[in-house]
Amino acid sequence: MKKIIKTEKAPAPIGPYNQAIFAGNTLYVSGQIALHPETGELQTSDLEKETVQVLENLKAILTEAGLGMENIVKTSIFISDMNNFGKINEVYGRYFDAETAPARETVEVANLPKFVNVEISAIAVKP
Repeated sequence: MKKIIKTEKAPAPIGPYNQAIFAGNTLYVSGQIALHPETGELQTSDLEKETVQVLENLKAILTEAGLGMENIVKTSIFISDMNNFGKINEVYGRYFDAETAPARETVEVANLPKFVNVEISAIAVKP
């Protein structure tokens, strides 16, 4: 059985998908980009601020599901330029304890939705 998770504290989907889906105790969170949930504006003028917005959107969805960042077991990070990895990784590291950080991959791609610089999706598990 699946349960759809929706919150106004993260951007609404821009296509035929949901922000997140619970399947059993596992939460699958759709890729988040730096859309500000209240204004709908992209936060792409500064890579650090962009990455923070992406992670805050992800965090808002987890909160709506009754979970936190510590419940994430896997992330997928998609970036438009691998030269930005260091800056993105530095911000990402602020959201996770090194001892319990999730598994992840980081992949450079040709383009992302709305031509953003970073998109992050996640899988979390409810204890």
